Amino acid sequence: MKHSNLSHETLLKILFEVWSEKSSTKYSPDNPARGQCGVTALVVNDLLGGEILKTPLSEGWHFYKRINGQVYDFTSSQFSGEIEYQDIPSTRDEAFADTNEQQYTYLSQAVWNRIDKP
Repeated sequence: MKHSNLSHETLLKILFEVWSEKSSTKYSPDNPARGQCGVTALVVNDLLGGEILKTPLSEGWHFYKRINGQVYDFTSSQFSGEIEYQDIPSTRDEAFADTNEQQYTYLSQAVWNRIDKP
């Protein structure tokens, strides 16, 4: 189910509140976005649609989104340097290879729970 009236700023705030070791084994309190790119791209795709993109980094593929022509990288804060985005089209299957069912289910439910709060 899409949630197109959700602002990107609000969604980023929610993500920072709910990212944990349950959404990525690389999570740490001092770098909450670490290892969250694949699972986050999937959940954002569920919420806002758009395209999943990837770019190669020394650690492996980094996943992010393009929504209505605008690129959004909700997990860029995990990196200290600049990212040279190549905007290579990707798929849900490729992003899912970066996570697992438990991490995806946790993050999806945690985000929806925050969105649905009055």
